[in-house]
Amino acid sequence: MLASPEISLEAAQSSRIRELLPRWRKIPLYREMLARQDFDLRDLPIITKREMRVGFPENFLHSGRTLEGLLAEQLVELEHTSGTSEDRLPVIFGVGWWNEQEKRALRLNKFVARVLDETPNARRATLTSPACNGLTCPTVWMSQAQRTLGDALFINLARIPFVLSDAELQRMADEITEWSPQFLDLDPVHGSWFALYCERNNIRFPSLQFTLCSYEFVSVVHRRIIQRVFGVPVFNLYGSTETGHLLMENETGEMKPSYDTAALEILETDAAGIGTLLVTTLSNDYMPLLRYRIGDLSQRREQAYGTDYLVHGRIRDALTSASGNLVTTWQVDQCFVGASGIAHYQLREMREGNFHLRYVPEPNGGVNGLSSVIARLESLLQSTVMTEPVPTLLPEGSGKFRLTCKKVE
Repeated sequence: MLASPEISLEAAQSSRIRELLPRWRKIPLYREMLARQDFDLRDLPIITKREMRVGFPENFLHSGRTLEGLLAEQLVELEHTSGTSEDRLPVIFGVGWWNEQEKRALRLNKFVARVLDETPNARRATLTSPACNGLTCPTVWMSQAQRTLGDALFINLARIPFVLSDAELQRMADEITEWSPQFLDLDPVHGSWFALYCERNNIRFPSLQFTLCSYEFVSVVHRRIIQRVFGVPVFNLYGSTETGHLLMENETGEMKPSYDTAALEILETDAAGIGTLLVTTLSNDYMPLLRYRIGDLSQRREQAYGTDYLVHGRIRDALTSASGNLVTTWQVDQCFVGASGIAHYQLREMREGNFHLRYVPEPNGGVNGLSSVIARLESLLQSTVMTEPVPTLLPEGSGKFRLTCKKVE
């Protein structure tokens, strides 16, 4: 009986980890924990952003190397995380590494791979939070030329899409029309609000072949709008600045791992198999992460077609039902399947034990199916859910939006 492709790829990962061990043992952060020769990755302690931050950058650099020297030799790039769950964190990776690992992930989708083969220098237009980091997302006003990096044009310049004027939204649409991208690279909140403007004004982008949703959790309400307006396939791309892209939605809707980029573990699982996602990166030689707690809940699923992963959202955003059960952002979001007319929402756990759903309606129509959404939420949470339509919802300091928020004691 032949081994499944996933088993073969995971075996190759184990071999790759053994090859990398001598290099990892030279890194100050890992030197002591890797001193034992009888190595088993699962025996290593878990690291977080705190361990990465203490003593940076010397905690990652080989003896005799300095960050200043590596930058001067143009061997590395210095990036920063968005600060979604903690303060922003500096990240080092080799020149060209980011684009290489992204291409690997994108090619897990046959439809996307075909587009990239047909158009090797495929253009993208990116709409994301300008606060996501300081290098690839503008944080101050920049001209279109300054926001053009290779084949990517960064479009938006505001943290809160709901307050954008029609003139600013039209400027964004005009730039995309002129750029003629093959795909959009979207933060789902920014992307869906912009899509609604395009729908109201009958704006189309004939060059588009697909859209990517990344940067934060992709809700069914955002995906529905983006798909409806732009009329091309919508695919989810999951990862982080410090790890690279870990999962890519393929053409049939499964989230498939990028085996050459990272090895994934799930710990502390509940009865449904939902647990804490750990990441061991395999291709960033300058800042490898071993058993890194990325801060998300995930679920590994063995399906008839192979292995895929379901990302459930941030650990800090998971709610608790009245009976004490874990309720993830993904489980909450599934309650919105079939509803329409909601552009964005946030469900917050209140001190009294009930929940408050605030939602931004689509500008040009009523909400359909809200009563069903509330019934599903109350069944899931075993508690009362109050609702309130609002004109805007604010992001966190990082620029990211939270769909679910647990109460603060």
